[in-house]
Amino acid sequence: MTRPSAAPNASGEGASDRFGTGPDAASAQPAAPGPESVHLAGVPDERRGPTVPVPAGPAKHRAPANEDDRFEQVLESLRKQIRDLEFAPGIAGAEEGEVLQSDVLAQLSDYVLPRVRRPDIPLLIAVAGSTGAGKSTLVNSLVGEQVTTTGVRRPTTNSPVLACNPADVDWFSEASFIPSLPRVRQQGLAMPGKDGMLVLAATEAMPPGVALLDTPDVDSAVAAHHEFAAKFLDAADLWVFVTTSGRYADARVWEFLQVARDRDTSLAVVLSRVPRKGRRQLLDHFGAMLEANGLGNAARFAIPETDQIEGERFTSNVADHIRDYLADVAGEAEQRDRVSRRTFIGVIDSFRSRVPELARQVEAQIETGRSLGADIDDAYAGAAARIDTALGDGTLLRGSLLARWQEVAASGELAKSLRLRGKRARKGRAEQAERGQRVSALERAVRDALEALVVSANERASDQIEQRWRDVPGGAELAEKALDQPGSGLLAKQVRQEISEWQQEIAEMTAANGATKRSVARFVTFDHEIVALVMIIDLLGYERSHSGGGAHAADTSGPSPQRLLKGLFGAQSLRSIGGSARENLRKRVLGLLTHERAPFDHALSTAGIPSEDSAVQLYQATYNLEIAR
Repeated sequence: MTRPSAAPNASGEGASDRFGTGPDAASAQPAAPGPESVHLAGVPDERRGPTVPVPAGPAKHRAPANEDDRFEQVLESLRKQIRDLEFAPGIAGAEEGEVLQSDVLAQLSDYVLPRVRRPDIPLLIAVAGSTGAGKSTLVNSLVGEQVTTTGVRRPTTNSPVLACNPADVDWFSEASFIPSLPRVRQQGLAMPGKDGMLVLAATEAMPPGVALLDTPDVDSAVAAHHEFAAKFLDAADLWVFVTTSGRYADARVWEFLQVARDRDTSLAVVLSRVPRKGRRQLLDHFGAMLEANGLGNAARFAIPETDQIEGERFTSNVADHIRDYLADVAGEAEQRDRVSRRTFIGVIDSFRSRVPELARQVEAQIETGRSLGADIDDAYAGAAARIDTALGDGTLLRGSLLARWQEVAASGELAKSLRLRGKRARKGRAEQAERGQRVSALERAVRDALEALVVSANERASDQIEQRWRDVPGGAELAEKALDQPGSGLLAKQVRQEISEWQQEIAEMTAANGATKRSVARFVTFDHEIVALVMIIDLLGYERSHSGGGAHAADTSGPSPQRLLKGLFGAQSLRSIGGSARENLRKRVLGLLTHERAPFDHALSTAGIPSEDSAVQLYQATYNLEIAR
């Protein structure tokens, strides 16, 4: 990359426009470069605020060591927070967040932190651009020997090639430069590596302190090449972006150029394969597009459509003007420092918007998680409320349950369950069997009614959650995950078990508490299991059903459960036992509902949604970075 001697203009035309096409191309750059021009890379950026302590270049440019240490600590903290982020796949913010996360994390790891830790990093110039633009031919011509392969097959560059001086090749080993990327050292004639592998080409033709990278096409038909190219551009100090007269208007080209603009990356653009006919109009149009996209002051070069190529390089001075420019940019350590400093500061400045944007994607996921969680809470709170209402308003005392109760009441079984102390009940076997059938039928009816109530309320809650989640991006997958949990069909069995235990507890309370009225207790004993059933009928709202009329009113002939119970226990004891029984049932039902909502809670908690404080920590990290600048 030594400066060539003057040679005739390869294009046969002057270089009075902004596009350099010959050895006098330097004169084609603006006399007073704007803040986005990288011509000679020696113009300080007056727009900047406080100087970022970039430990690169001569010592006079370096901040005190303690400032460097603090700046590195802040960057490391930011990297850790970003690296530890998790996103729930498919949910709003996931795709955008993961792209931002990968982008910022890669640039912190592969570009920013290495330059903070080492003051002697070689200047990395990445040659990137469109398919068929002649990047590899240009790289070989700039180096002065073949270091990368060219050809008509597209894409040609299936693996990037990095040319550097042998003294610098160790810096680009796995230990220092993009550690996750496999690489191989080139031996002898340039040969392509495997896809995804970096080829290191050490050559004395490259000056120390400068490296030239031939990257995959940004518009390659191979999607992985796009990410590959972006990874290297994120790690470069200077972009030489090459596109052709036939592709310069492609959207993909401008996506990359706008990234350079937004990050204030040191940039040169090369328009290749420029035909002689219509040359002026084409260059004017490309220049207008650069101006319109905020890149009007980028260094510009044009390569004419030429057959002056032998082997893998241009044969004449076709690329001399670009080599001249790079020789100026990379000629001295201080000049290299200015180029890298500008790009470095641009990257740090870009974190002001990129990290908060990442935080916003995190917030989108957190808010979605809150909404999905609220759907679970609302659905099961509604289920609990419906059950609680139905347990006391007489809703259940109809149909089979009411019929079974009336059979027991009409048979005189309640009165028969009470007997004088010391008097044995005398019943025939047939009568005992009939009595047992009626009581058992009532017990089953109670369990069936309560089971149907709880199962119905749970199914309604589950359907409500599923319906709401399916309206949320990514929610349908979470709903399916929850509904696929094993054991979801066991609720009915669990309800029956809980009701049986509850009924037994009521019977035990009436026996263990000795809660009968003294005037009755001295003469009468009773069947606690039947009394427990009577109490359940009363707790389920018999009196309200009997007196309320309307849809729940029914033929409730027979003794009043509450009158019978008050006669046995007295009003105060009845209230105590009834309150305890009612609260016990409520706890059991809530326990069942909690168990049934668990699959939804588990699906949500394991979805990978960021923690509530993740976004706050990212905003704080952005603030800390500003303070440390």
